[in-house]
Amino acid sequence: MFTGIIEAVGTLTQLKQQGGDYHVEIQTNSLDISDVKLGDSIASNGVCLTVVTLNKDSFCADVSNETVSLTGFTHYKVGQSINLEKALTPTTRLGGHMVSGHVDGVGVVERIQANGRSTDYWISAPQELMKYIAYKGSISVDGISLTVNGLEDSSFRLTIVPHTSGETTISQFVVGSKVNLEVDQIARYLERLMLGNQSEQKKDISMDLLARSGFLK
Repeated sequence: MFTGIIEAVGTLTQLKQQGGDYHVEIQTNSLDISDVKLGDSIASNGVCLTVVTLNKDSFCADVSNETVSLTGFTHYKVGQSINLEKALTPTTRLGGHMVSGHVDGVGVVERIQANGRSTDYWISAPQELMKYIAYKGSISVDGISLTVNGLEDSSFRLTIVPHTSGETTISQFVVGSKVNLEVDQIARYLERLMLGNQSEQKKDISMDLLARSGFLK
């Protein structure tokens, strides 16, 4: 489990395809990994990776077919910057929101424009994820806990302050960049509670369903 507060920006130093899976090595740069052990988890661009080899200033992990299919790993190149966050502990400040590191899908940066000293990024999301994205709600983008400041039919807006740009990979985003998205877990569990067994049939939430579930009067 993670908070979406990025601790360091690492560098992808190795990316090998092995039978459809990937084996990666990430240089941790300023991230202190002296307390990391084999089998621990490190969120890398929002993807929860298990440490299988540990070096002084880098770690290796295996990326499964399932993870590859849902994330941007197929687009990554050696030398790419990677947002890093170690798994939270009982004493960690929850400055962001609860992030599992289980990416739901890939979004695309559609527009970028200045907004005072901040920068607005419009990101399109797969249609099946848009219902979980709410105005002023939380979303993880490449592992960064961010607030949704605007919504359109198939995209959402982020307003990024200079500190966040300086401490993460966001400043490297350009129109067309593909980013890993993880929606707020609360939205997913709420849908499951309301739909019950109907969720297996992937029925959409309607106003009638909300009323029958006691959310509307």
